Parts: sequence; C-alpha cells; structure tokens
Amino acid sequence: MRPMRIILLALACGLAAIAQNPRGRALGIPFDGTPGPNNAITDVAGVAVGHTTLIQGEGKLTPGVGPIRTGVTAILPRPMGNWDFTMAATFNQNGNGDMTGVNWIEESGFLEGPILLTGTHSVGVVRDAAIHWQIARGRQFVFTYPIVAETFDSLNDSNGQHVKPEHAWAALDAAKPGPVTEGPVGGGTGMICNGFKGGIGTASRLVTIAGKQYTLGVLVQCNYGGDLQILGVPVGREITDLRACTTLPQSRWWMDRRLKPCAPNTAARRDTATEAAEMGRGSIVVVVATDAPLLAHQLKRIARRVGMGLGKAGSWAGNGSGDLFLAFSTANPGASQAPDVAKIEMLSNDTIDPLFRATIEATEESIVNAMLAAPASMTGVDGIRIHGLPGPRVVEVMKKYGRMR
Repeated sequence: MRPMRIILLALACGLAAIAQNPRGRALGIPFDGTPGPNNAITDVAGVAVGHTTLIQGEGKLTPGVGPIRTGVTAILPRPMGNWDFTMAATFNQNGNGDMTGVNWIEESGFLEGPILLTGTHSVGVVRDAAIHWQIARGRQFVFTYPIVAETFDSLNDSNGQHVKPEHAWAALDAAKPGPVTEGPVGGGTGMICNGFKGGIGTASRLVTIAGKQYTLGVLVQCNYGGDLQILGVPVGREITDLRACTTLPQSRWWMDRRLKPCAPNTAARRDTATEAAEMGRGSIVVVVATDAPLLAHQLKRIARRVGMGLGKAGSWAGNGSGDLFLAFSTANPGASQAPDVAKIEMLSNDTIDPLFRATIEATEESIVNAMLAAPASMTGVDGIRIHGLPGPRVVEVMKKYGRMR
C-alpha cells in the first residue's frame, strides 16, 4: 500500500468543500411536485444536517489500516440545543440492517435527540458518542436511546472500525440548515447504489392541505442494489459500460465473485444477465421529516410510502438489503412534556394523501440526487472501482425515451 494521506472533512450543509455535480432538476429531469427552496430535508424548519467524511489510503486492503472510505452523517430534528421530542415512527421494508433506538419510538411514538447514519460496523461507537455529545451540549436525561442507522460500506476497510467518537461529534457540531452536501460524503462515503457510486441524497416537497402549506423532506443513505429507473426510464439498462470492476485481486471472497478486472484505460462493460443474481444486495436508510401535524400512526403510514419511491427507482428490497425508514414531525412542540393532558393538532386522515405522494416523489428524487452527486469514479479497498452516474448520459437516455426534450 502506498503511504496514506488522510482527508477529514467536517462538512456543514452549506459548505462547498466538495464540488457538487448538477442535481436532477438542474439537468432538466421533470420530477413531479414542487420542491422547497433548497430541495432538501432542511427545508423543514429547524432540521439541520452535517457530515464528517473520512478518506484515507489506497490499494490493497490491510485490515485495521485501510484504505478508508467512511464517515458519519448527522440529522438534528430541531435546532441545536432544542431537546424537545418529535413525533415519529419507523418501518422496515426489509430488515437486513440495523437502526438503534427504534423500540422506544415504536412504543412511545416520540423521537428523542439526533439521528446519525454511518457504516455497519461503526454503529456502536457512533451510538455511544451521541450520548456523550448530548450530555456535553446540555441535554439532561435519565436514559436515552440514540438513533443510529447503517448501511455496509463495501469500499471501506469496514472491519477496521475507523469511525471514532470525535468523528460523530464533528458531524453533529457541523449540522446546519440550508443546502445539503450530497454524494460520497458522511455516512455515504463508501456506498454503492444500483451498481453506481451511491451516498447521501435529499429532496423536498411543498404541499397545501386545507389552505395551509406544509413541507416534507427526505434524506437517503443509498447503498442498495437494483435495476435503476428514473421516472420509468430504464437508465441502468441503457448505461452498460460503467460496471463496477477491480484493479487488484480481492482479499474478500464475497467481493471476488462479484467483480471483474477493469479493462485497460476503459470501464468494464455491464452484463445485466450476470448482474441479476447480485441485484437486491445492499441497503438504504431513508429519513422523512415534515412540519405537518401528524401523529405516530400517521407517520407510520408515511414511512411505509418510502418503499413505493424505492420501487420507482428500481429496488425490490432483496433478501440481502436493509431498507430502514424513519419519519418524524416537528409539529406539536412540547407534546411530550405535558404533565397531564397534551393538546395536540392532527391532520385528518382524509387530507394526507398529498403527503403520501410527496414522500414517494421525494424519495425517488433523493436517490437520483445521491447518485448524480458522485464523482466520475471512486476506488476503494483492493482496487474496487465504482463509477458515478453521469448526468449528461442520463439526459441522453431520458430524451431517447421521450421523458425530456
């Protein structure tokens, strides 16, 4: 392995430390619905996002050393220092993954504190760090169950557990409202999605119900396998020359059987027939936020609609996939603090169809944004090379199928 150079990026939402490719709407992809000003989960007032990105080394995998392609993404449901609970619910489309703290959400209907996303084998250290960070930032509690969700970062020395408490703290401290940095950052650094480079993506929708405007935002950590579609167009089957490949022999047997050597000076051609058996692997975590006054049972219904957005993007929630969803509402502040009877607002069930549709639309767009934000390629452990989804070629495919002019 060559001498390693570490890059540690504590990325606030609006920090332009990583150049961003054009997002789906900027390319002209005609997504349905009206987005908020940032087209991000942070369009929901009070919600903030921050990242810590760890990129170190290259070449052959040396367990415990690297290469490292990982990080932490933090979502604050309320402004920094505001420890008021939010109503929440979770739903698993397929449970081959982990999200800590969900038992108490299911039992109480409330989300307490921040949400953190990272790689599979870093869940424990991030969970513990979240407890100590909250204490240090002034929260008082008898006990708490931090929410930490994971997807497996195949480009990373995952068993090396390179995420440390200070990285979780940095992501939490970096959390800001406004634009969200997308792509291979934070928890999404080492992820693969639909056979292309995956990572963090986000989108939002504005909906009007009974004359009042509400915001719904989605953030994804995209690492699932599927047959990529965008607005019904089979993009994955049209862009066939950017197959994942490797420049080195694989030391992990389960990756060796999935990868072919990279052709000299070119990308390996995708063979959809041989890929079919591997599709469905991987995972995705989706967080939905809204300021609409919804109770926990309604948020459960919102969380279930995430899977419909995933289906539109080409996922079928395979056996090897952890498809974990969480939805929360920032409405009804103080509801959990009432000593006796809490007075709360709730939208009628008959009125919330626009929020269902907004969830589906924003989930699909978040996945596309996550993939478009990736660089031309990223190479991780054992020379595994994953290509980004090229925006100009997506436009060509969309035009071919009559979805863009």
